[in-house]
Amino acid sequence: MIGIVATLNIKEGSGADFEAVAKQLVEKVNANEDGVVYYDLYKENETTYVFLERYKDQEAQDAHGKTDYFRALGAEMGAFMAGAPEIKVLAAV
Repeated sequence: MIGIVATLNIKEGSGADFEAVAKQLVEKVNANEDGVVYYDLYKENETTYVFLERYKDQEAQDAHGKTDYFRALGAEMGAFMAGAPEIKVLAAV
C-alpha cells in the first residue's frame, strides 16, 4: 500500500471555486479507479486543503496520474493554487 498526503495552498478567496472542482475529482477517482483504496479532500483552513490518498500499489498510483479527468481537473485546480503542492509519499507498514 502507498499513502499520499498532498497539501495544496490556494489563493485567498478562491475556496468555493477550488472545492467545486476538487470535489469532482474526488467523485471521479472513487467511481473509476479500482486501485484506489481511499481518496478524499480535507480543509485545514481557508487557504489550505489536503488530499489523503491510499493506493493498492505503485501501478495504481501511476494510473491515477494518467487519467484524463485527473489531468483536466488538476489543470482547473491549478488556476486557484498559490504555489506547487507539497506531496508526501508514504509506504504502509
